[in-house]
Amino acid sequence: MKNKTFWIIAVLTISIISIAYSYTKLVVPKKEIVAAAECHEIPNTSESSAFKATIENKVKPTGKAPAGMVWIPGGEFSMGSNVEDESLCSIKGVTKDAAPIHRVYVDGYYMDETEVTNEEFEKFVKATGYITVAEQKPTKEEFPTATDEQLITGSVVFTPTPSAVNLNNFMQWWRYEPGADWKHPDGSQSTIKGREKYPVVHVVYEDAAAYAKWAGKRLPTEAEWEFAARGGKTGNLYAWGNDLKPKGKFQANIYQGNFPIKDGDTGEDGFKGIAPTAKYAPNSYGLYDMAGNVWEWVSDWYSVDYYKSLAESGKTVKNPTGPDAYNDPNDPTEIKRVHRGGSFLCTDQYCTRYMVGTRGKGEIRSAANHVGFRCVKSK
Repeated sequence: MKNKTFWIIAVLTISIISIAYSYTKLVVPKKEIVAAAECHEIPNTSESSAFKATIENKVKPTGKAPAGMVWIPGGEFSMGSNVEDESLCSIKGVTKDAAPIHRVYVDGYYMDETEVTNEEFEKFVKATGYITVAEQKPTKEEFPTATDEQLITGSVVFTPTPSAVNLNNFMQWWRYEPGADWKHPDGSQSTIKGREKYPVVHVVYEDAAAYAKWAGKRLPTEAEWEFAARGGKTGNLYAWGNDLKPKGKFQANIYQGNFPIKDGDTGEDGFKGIAPTAKYAPNSYGLYDMAGNVWEWVSDWYSVDYYKSLAESGKTVKNPTGPDAYNDPNDPTEIKRVHRGGSFLCTDQYCTRYMVGTRGKGEIRSAANHVGFRCVKSK
């Protein structure tokens, strides 16, 4: 009976999680399942001239930056992506929600150098007694067809498959794990001891927002996040430039090898699975891990056609805060906000959304072991 219970909850949870990929209607033919070495290292792009020069603000704040934060000057820049494929293996058309490229202006702000870590989140929990959504028992209101026996605390955890699989069914590598939460990232028997500097995971949007409020900060807008990730550069594919591996070295914690099979991650970037923060060089603004490691919540509602509406205005949009409502035709009943940056599971076989202009999305009360956040603070 327990196995049945766990499976039912898995279906309930994974059906709403939309784990930041846009995979809901995507079907990948078997011929698309190829080794990473066979994929292109340069994605297909549309006209590069759509990107116009970034114009940074010149005014700097007085005094020191808050501890653990850096100053982001803000300014005007070209936002979005002209990448035509979902992955370097040329799965067509799924990045359309990151187009067209459009002009945006943001005021200056401070941003956390790294994703919020386990030790930082633990201070918040000890100070406030906060209980994350993953630690709360699911309710009948959320899952009206579930029995009391089936309503079990937990979260979703990546689970490699025994062998190669077609990538059209994400439920093959995700499981609902009873007892998984920020303190127990792999399940009830796991711990964050020794992982104090790792990014906190299994946090939903309201968990991240609650931490930010306690810390006297807020979650970034999507525009603020992208301006910061670009580091003052114009139109780069990645937070560090246009070469995935400058001088043959990876610049972010992503997935190499055959996804999603057991022991498929070769760890060529130095890590198999999640990594501690700040293990790669920062971008030009001094920000670490703006690509890979864990997805990051931002404050905007997710709408598939939001960029289109901004571009059609023909104006430079000032300090956009996102659409007024969520809109995902693939999952019209699920309430979603934007994720940014990709994670340690992003791979050139399936999801290359570590590319700086691309977008992810997540149901606001769904947690997983590859989603975290960082904060900003207005001047």
